[in-house]
Amino acid sequence: MRIRTPTLTAASGAALLAAGALPTSASVMPDPPAARESSVSAADLLAKVTSCEQISHGMYRTDGTAPATVPVCGTNGAVFWKADMDIDCDGRRTEKCNEHTDPWFLPDTAFHQSDGRPLRSDTLPYVVVPGVSEIWDHKAAGITGGSVVAVVHDDQVLYAVVGDTGPRRIIGEASYAAAEALGIDPDPATGGTASGVTYILFRDSLVSPIESHEAAVSLGEELAQEFIESD
Repeated sequence: MRIRTPTLTAASGAALLAAGALPTSASVMPDPPAARESSVSAADLLAKVTSCEQISHGMYRTDGTAPATVPVCGTNGAVFWKADMDIDCDGRRTEKCNEHTDPWFLPDTAFHQSDGRPLRSDTLPYVVVPGVSEIWDHKAAGITGGSVVAVVHDDQVLYAVVGDTGPRRIIGEASYAAAEALGIDPDPATGGTASGVTYILFRDSLVSPIESHEAAVSLGEELAQEFIESD
């Protein structure tokens, strides 16, 4: 999760201008997945999360200096929140995500691929959950690495996985690939969107292998259908 300040961003920009070539471990990025309307529409999902039964013990910030206004809500089979989207470009070094493109780059993610390597944020749509704290424990709510997430923005639905953890008091972040698929600027330094994103995480779900977006879409569509049909 990025805690942005103007000073840090400016300094990082200067560093980027002075940076050398891309790290030798970078790789070419395949075409990212695209968000699409499935049998469950954005409107269907949003209609199920119009009210909030708060399960977090307090509120989250969307950024380091923002007021704490975002609760985690619980409903039948899912937890959800409505927030912004900051861009997570951590994990494997690629042409899009590395120390030169991302002032906050970390070469690891909290959850790893089936081969043990960090996730690749520029090709895999994933969501970041806050680290465990007194505010909320995602693990106790049945959410872990590989859990399925329906990310709703405008009239689009993107199925993703939980792929990383962030600061314990900040919420609202997803991978480069997730943002790009939703038409949100994926630039890790200047991109994202300030509001209008709904994250619906399905309890006790698991995509295996975690890096399979196709598996996330298949299971996500099934769980989303069950979710909108539930009482």
